[in-house]
Amino acid sequence: MPNLETAVFGGGCFWCLEAVFQRLPGVKSVESGYMGGRIENPTYKQVCTGTTGHAEVVRVTFDPSQTSYRDLLGVFFAIHDPTTLDRQGNDVGTQYRSAIFCNSDEQRQEAEKAIAELTAAGEFSAPIVTAIGPAATFFVAEDYHQNYFNENSNQPYCQFIIAPKLEKFRKAFAEKLKA
Repeated sequence: MPNLETAVFGGGCFWCLEAVFQRLPGVKSVESGYMGGRIENPTYKQVCTGTTGHAEVVRVTFDPSQTSYRDLLGVFFAIHDPTTLDRQGNDVGTQYRSAIFCNSDEQRQEAEKAIAELTAAGEFSAPIVTAIGPAATFFVAEDYHQNYFNENSNQPYCQFIIAPKLEKFRKAFAEKLKA
């Protein structure tokens, strides 16, 4: 049995992140949920108000011998806009913030290094505002949020928001996709 690790990312709607990370080799599971807020066991309806402090996040369980944490960070920064504060496209509010919740000092160091390198390389035209903090309690989102794109790909949000992100991801990371 491989030695699995977890990573937690917030970058807008968790459906988008889930759909992309599911397609990476070495990723064993991706769960949509909530982290970083002030209430226990929040519901989607509560988180959507923007008053709980929680972000929509994905918890990625991966085999680091197949996909490194650094690879996950590269994908994370490529599939959302880390320069917009509390917003991704039409999704606006603190629940859609760009955030990395670290499970170890090593993850924090890797995240800080990735941001420093992206900044030095001028990858973005505005400063990166991605928050880096310690992982807190992960609250699994309601069942209907899990595996959302794969089960609802004909829904308008999936067609107009998630599908284009997946296509961009497929082109940029073709060599890293699951067979």
